[in-house]
Amino acid sequence: MLAELHKSTPEEAKEQRATLGLWLKSLREAKGLSQRDLADLLSLDYYTFISQLENGRGKIPSHRYGEWAEALGQEPRSFVRELLRYYEPLTYQILFEDAG
Repeated sequence: MLAELHKSTPEEAKEQRATLGLWLKSLREAKGLSQRDLADLLSLDYYTFISQLENGRGKIPSHRYGEWAEALGQEPRSFVRELLRYYEPLTYQILFEDAG
């Protein structure tokens, strides 16, 4: 069973981050927030961090997941599960795939 797990190549990991960035951007836009608005809600020093994430660079620090979920109007558990799908695909596979 564990032998079937797929480890991402660097190219796949980059593509996964880009996909996640598009998802984060869509959530932000659905809330009618600019990058600066979201940065302010999250007390970030630089709104450019939002841009970096939306362009597939960087990661949301895990200790801030709840704040991000709230700012983007998401239920925390499903929000973190989606982040995990892209940030830690092997962990995601172990925890959730074939779990029904």
